[in-house]
Amino acid sequence: MTRPPVTIYTYAGCSTCRQAIKWLRAKEIALVEKPIRETPPSLGELRRMLACQNGNLRRLFNTSGLDYRALGLSTTLPYMKEEDALRLLTGNGNLVKRPFLLGPSFGLVGFDAAAWGAVLDQQPSDPR
Repeated sequence: MTRPPVTIYTYAGCSTCRQAIKWLRAKEIALVEKPIRETPPSLGELRRMLACQNGNLRRLFNTSGLDYRALGLSTTLPYMKEEDALRLLTGNGNLVKRPFLLGPSFGLVGFDAAAWGAVLDQQPSDPR
């Protein structure tokens, strides 16, 4: 029995993303890696992640990134409509918190080995 693959959005120049990929491979977790800048998460994927983050929109944003600061999102995001914020993310992968990991029933942003392990250890195997 194996687990279904997870989808992970990464940026090649991000050491945290590289750590996350290395960690997933060491755990023998099947994955589909996508470049976050070239192919940002879809609106549907962002909505799923938002639900996994208990509706905390700010958790989806790369708040330390240059684009976030240049757009002044620290002051405008709290007043932004959810739909507008999600569309902003789909149009600019630099704004998305990375790594961005989606599984069949979970979503994780940022890499924390202990937190990822706790979630992934609870995931059922695929009975195929």
